[in-house]
Amino acid sequence: MKPLLYAEKVSFTYPQTQRSSGPLSLSLHQGESLLVYGPSGGGKSTLARCLAGLIPHLYHGQMNGDVWIGDRNTKEMQSWEIAREAGFVFQNPATQIVTSSVEDELLFGLENLGLPREEIKTRFDNVVDQFHLSSFLKRSPFTLSGGEQQKLSLAAIIAMHPSVLILDEPLSMLDSSAADEFINLLKEQQQEGTSLVFFEHRLPYLQDFPGLKRIPLGIASNDQPKSQITTAAHPKKVGAFSIHVQGLTVSFGKKKILDELNIEFEGGQLVALAGKNGSGKTTLLRSLAGLQPFEGTIRVIGNRQDESDFPQLNMVFQNPDTQLFNPTVREEILYKIQSPNQELYEWLIPALNLEKYQDTQPLLLSEGEKRRLALAIALMHPHKHGILLDEPSLGQDQMHKDLLIQLLKTISQMGYLVFYATHDIELAAKADRMILISEKGIIADEPTRNILLNKNAWQQAGLLLPHWISP
Repeated sequence: MKPLLYAEKVSFTYPQTQRSSGPLSLSLHQGESLLVYGPSGGGKSTLARCLAGLIPHLYHGQMNGDVWIGDRNTKEMQSWEIAREAGFVFQNPATQIVTSSVEDELLFGLENLGLPREEIKTRFDNVVDQFHLSSFLKRSPFTLSGGEQQKLSLAAIIAMHPSVLILDEPLSMLDSSAADEFINLLKEQQQEGTSLVFFEHRLPYLQDFPGLKRIPLGIASNDQPKSQITTAAHPKKVGAFSIHVQGLTVSFGKKKILDELNIEFEGGQLVALAGKNGSGKTTLLRSLAGLQPFEGTIRVIGNRQDESDFPQLNMVFQNPDTQLFNPTVREEILYKIQSPNQELYEWLIPALNLEKYQDTQPLLLSEGEKRRLALAIALMHPHKHGILLDEPSLGQDQMHKDLLIQLLKTISQMGYLVFYATHDIELAAKADRMILISEKGIIADEPTRNILLNKNAWQQAGLLLPHWISP
């Protein structure tokens, strides 16, 4: 039997950089599943685009090797022909959204397939039910949380019933319960004959996926970080302070996203925020950063003559593309800093494994590298009280996740507040303190070990505590 998807020594080099992805060879028959895994920045997303036919049709550069869908070479197919056979879900769901409502987004692909009206309605109703999207249909996709956008993108592609589904980190922005539900849905798709290719870092969720084959992409020894994280080059320790949040309320139209939240933070804490998609995690971070209008009060109490001041917290966004606009990594990090701390810069660059990319255009980095760059920017610029991070582990392999948590612990040990929102429960478990949040408000706010032992709190938050996470 001919493979449904076949790739032979596929590699690609972008014209603006000498970085090359691949080579990758694979053979996938109907109903089979395959996992391609490897380090952050190893070219997984580029190779996924090759398999989906986006390269060479939409991205320019040097592609070597060939990809066949059935008995046709993708180089010789039109984009619309490929779209009928291969569905592709982008790593960053915001780049995939093309309409102004959730309903239109789900209908867009179906209508472009030219399906009969009755078939469109049947498929539409099915994915709305499968992905629990009925309450979102009239909303703009751009008002959804990152996880909700990811669910929408997945639903829109699955509705088109592709023969091959190519998934670039499809779990990255999903909460633990949503990720588990999606894996079960993909198992059903596989049983119905759909072939699946995963490019994914959250490997434990796929450990029991039936018949999953694995292809590793190697890591060169010189990709390892060249320095240990120490406090030597970081600014001196800050004085004691606390941040008091009282009656914090945020509304979008008639819907309250946050309702009368009361929280206190101390300098030197490493705090994780976990909750379901759409529970208000990003909204809380944006409020603390002064980027979101709110009701209530947020103030600092400390011993440095800054009582009642609004906290000065730098934020690393969930989508790093929104804060990258300079021509090189070096210029991005040093932008608008009048007297840059060169010692700090020389500490951060190897600590975040960005040394060889200092002259690279930031938007040419991988998603994981962009997030590490955004963290470097936040740490280089003045941050009197600390930093906020929204999904910092997205796009990071295990080595870089370990590097990330080591760096965050170092920053908190200097007396700064480090507060991060994450769906990665493994990363959340590394914090000193964890806050569980839901649409009803704060479910639990305790030392992390206590929360990991509190099954009732996880249930109230609507989250699944993965079995591989231990207190």
